[in-house]
Formats: sequence, structure tokens, C-alpha cells
Amino acid sequence: MDLLNTLVDKGLRRELPTREEALAVLATSDDDVLDVVAAAGKVRRQWFGRRVKLNYLVNLKSGLCPEDCSYCSQRLGSSTGILKYSWLKPDEASKAAAAGLAGGAKRVCLVASGRGPTDRDVDRVAGTIKAIKEQNEGVEVCACLGLLSDGQAERLREAGADAYNHNLNTSEGTYGDITTTHTYADRVDTVNKAHAAGLSACSGLIAGMGESDEDLVDVVFSLRELDPDSVPVNFLIPVEGTPLAKEWNLTPQRCLRILAMVRFVCPDVEVRIAGGREVHLRTMQPLALHLANSIFLGDYLTTEGQAGQADLEMIADAGFVVEGSDEVTLPEHRAAAGAAGCGSHADAGCGSGCGSHADVCGTAAVNEPRTDLVAVRRRGAGTDLAPNA
Repeated sequence: MDLLNTLVDKGLRRELPTREEALAVLATSDDDVLDVVAAAGKVRRQWFGRRVKLNYLVNLKSGLCPEDCSYCSQRLGSSTGILKYSWLKPDEASKAAAAGLAGGAKRVCLVASGRGPTDRDVDRVAGTIKAIKEQNEGVEVCACLGLLSDGQAERLREAGADAYNHNLNTSEGTYGDITTTHTYADRVDTVNKAHAAGLSACSGLIAGMGESDEDLVDVVFSLRELDPDSVPVNFLIPVEGTPLAKEWNLTPQRCLRILAMVRFVCPDVEVRIAGGREVHLRTMQPLALHLANSIFLGDYLTTEGQAGQADLEMIADAGFVVEGSDEVTLPEHRAAAGAAGCGSHADAGCGSGCGSHADVCGTAAVNEPRTDLVAVRRRGAGTDLAPNA
């Protein structure tokens, strides 16, 4: 169709689509979903080939959060039954990270619940970063600790952090309906602090919270303007005990259209499939690799993911290859620019993020709830059981 040809041409030139074109992608029918995937796949391969970057989460501090984010199982007053523990020691966190790195991950994402870190917390995380990097040459470390105060991003950079994650999650217009204990502007400010400190900025969204197509386009266009290097796309995991537990708004086809829209708007950025891919994409996960060039390996912060070995087999069976630690993720023009993001320089709260909080509705029928696919994490960090990696 003419729309897809236009979007492919723009993506290959790193040209921003119009809002109308982005909305049109979300409005395509299920009959056209393979055409949409094929078109966006051309853009993905232009900038990232057939490489898939693996990321691994380490939940440094679980639960005990004072923020009221409606999607989050670690929120204030949560009755979800998740693991709750305070800060892991550096050696405990390093041991947890080693499992993911052994499974093929090249980036470790260190996450902690809470509004934001104290200076003492930054010192704790600095020690953890040092321990991980001393034992794993070439590993990338991304911190996700919530809202940053002045000077904290610089301290994390000095400690060896490569990136900082803080998601926008949803559009500015609907943010107050999801969270009341901090603002959308607070989140934007933290991403800007990461940029200014020389950290690679990572910021994304959560789909499936009852938002409209317009909301999804708003947040993705805001992300492009914010200029992150990587954009995690979460699909809400409706965990029992959270206010959004009844929000089962996504189908596999809907998820594919959302990922395609993100790829067209941010053609040369690391697009990561984050929380909820197993719950909502299910057997369609391999198709999503034609749109995104990055995934999380194994479990998420508070919920279980697909077995790590199954992730690796899925990547190989779909004809993709795991990106090596000696390979540069971003295209040459972006990598050379340092912290440039989302293609716009060429012509984005609660600490428990790193693209995985998500522990809408288009033309497709709404999903039947698949609560059988939602399992609270009981292994790995904070337990005596081996992690899934």
C-alpha cells in the first residue's frame, strides 16, 4: 500500500513521518499486519541488520515504593504478593548479573524501586557497577533508579554507568490518570539530566493501559523529540492487586502494529521489546524481532519471563543472531554522535523501570485475559534460587 511504501522511504532516510501516517499504521487491519511487519522490517534491517541485542535485568531493591504508578506491582500499597527486599550487596548483584551475561546479554540493567536515589543510594550503585565491570570486561551497565537530583547523573557516569533509563510511559495528556505522586515533567527532566551528563539515555512507553491511538502517537513523538538512544516498548502485564489488573486490551496483532509505528518514528534507534512480550505477543514473538532489535533475556523485575534458552532458540529459529559484546549497537552515524537519539539530530519515577515496569485498543478484538501467563518472580535476585537466564 502507498502508506507503507512512503513510511519505508522515510525510514531509510531517517525522516520523521507525519502524525497522520503514524496513526494510520495503528489503524491498519489484522489482514494487513504481515505487510506492516514486512515494511517496518526493511527499516529495521537497514540500520541494525539481523542482530538482536540481549539485555538482562537485576532488581536491586524490590517493592517498598512510595509512588502510586497504577501499572506497577511495586507501587504504594501494593497487594500483589511480589518479592520485597532492600538493597542487594554488590557481590549479590554481580552474581545475579553474571547469569545473564553467561546467557549472552551484553547490557545489564540495574533497577531499584523508589521515587529516586539518595546520595547514599548512588554510592551503593556505584559499588555495584564497579563489581560488575571488574568481573566482566566490555559489559554495558544501565542504571534505572527513578528521578535524579542535580549531580547524580554525573556521579553515575563517573562510576562507570553507560546509560540511564527513565520511561515516559504514556502521553503527557493522560499521565495524571496513571500516576499522581510525580509528574510527566519530572520524568522528562530526568531523561534530560542523563543526556546532559553524557549517559546514553533510554526512555520508552507502556502500551495497553487503556490509552487511545492518539496517546500512543503522542508519547512516541515526544520520545523522538527527547532523543533517547534506546526506546523500550512495554506491554502492560495486568498483575492482580494493581489498579490496572483488568486491562487486557492487547492482541498480538495490536502489539505488532505498535512496534511497527515506533520503528517508523524512530528508525535508527534501539527499539527494545520489554515487559509483557510473552503475555501479549505469545507465539507471535518471532515476528516482533523483525521490528525490534533488542529484548530482555529471562525474567523481569517482579514477574517471570520466557526461559532464557527459549529466547535464544527463538532468535536463531527466526533467522536472527545475538549481537556480540564487541559489536556497536547503534548505526555509525549515531554512535559517532555520542548521545544522539531517535534520529532527530540527523535532519526517550518510580525507579523500577529499565523498560520493564509493565509487569490501545485498535481494530482487533480485545484479548481474553491470560492470567495463566502472569507469574510472580520467585527466583533470581532476592532469593536463594538460580535465576532464569
